Amino acid sequence: HPNSGYKLMKMESALNQLKKHTVVVADTGDFNAIDEYKPQDATTNPSLILAAAKMPAYQHLLDQAINYGIAKGGTEEEQVAHTMDKLFVTFGLEILKKVPGRVSTEVDARLSFDKDEMVAKALGLIALYKEAGISKERVLIKLSSTWEGIQAGKELEEKHGVHCNMTLLFSFAQAVACAEAKVTLISPFVGRILDWYKENTDRKSYEPHEDPGVLSVTKIYNYYKKFGYTTVVMGASFRNTGQVKALTGCDLLTISPGLLAELSQDHSSITEMLNVEKAKACDLEKIHLDEKDFRWQHNEDRMAVEKLSDGIRKFAADAIKLETMIKEKMLDVKNGQ
Repeated sequence: HPNSGYKLMKMESALNQLKKHTVVVADTGDFNAIDEYKPQDATTNPSLILAAAKMPAYQHLLDQAINYGIAKGGTEEEQVAHTMDKLFVTFGLEILKKVPGRVSTEVDARLSFDKDEMVAKALGLIALYKEAGISKERVLIKLSSTWEGIQAGKELEEKHGVHCNMTLLFSFAQAVACAEAKVTLISPFVGRILDWYKENTDRKSYEPHEDPGVLSVTKIYNYYKKFGYTTVVMGASFRNTGQVKALTGCDLLTISPGLLAELSQDHSSITEMLNVEKAKACDLEKIHLDEKDFRWQHNEDRMAVEKLSDGIRKFAADAIKLETMIKEKMLDVKNGQ
């Protein structure tokens, strides 16, 4: 019978199909969870590092960072700060053993409104990577997409050749300012935009192609490609695989291990949704934003204003939780426990 072998021909996984159009990135601090999905890069943030630092499997990394911080000396505050930086980089180093590409390491969100402090913190992280034998080409420094964060990104790229990943990006104004700052990469959020619309409007469900987060990233991608910006777009913050699939063709997508697992088990067919040809044909107008235009346009987007400030508060709160954890463990070490 001509169809006898037909049932055995299973469609390849959605994950493998996605990889033909888009660079797949793992969004996690739990680097033991990424091996099987073979991502190109990985991204971390303060909340993901906090989650991983609580896991028994990673206690030795926390201990290592604490010993480093104590050895650095100074006040308790300084020791904690050194430990935090070292911890972020230590997770980054372990991740780089698992991925061929780059790791994203985030600057403390409490510096989100201080350009010079963000630049200094970024250079400190890059120096720690260099000390461990990792060149700055394999690291992306994550910065909040505040006006100050975007200007810090511009300075790091121009003056120091440090590659930046602009995060907590929710508004079109943020995306335009990042393009004009010529940063390496942006991470426009998807899931957190959907969250906001569910919480603040009567509408509780969206099909992927009409999802407000998907529409936001699509518009940003189209704008960048239409006007030839070199900054690449990495969609981030996903709530379901439908959102991921709806952005097939985006330069990169950073995806949690949970959703990578779902995509690897999913055998439905995937189509390219974003590409340069479509982008060139879209009817967006080129705009330029100075600081006051940026602040005004971003402020006109209530969702983006609320989500950016909420995101900064949450990352800051998790940084404080991590510091508290470090202080407690430091006391144990110093008391010889």
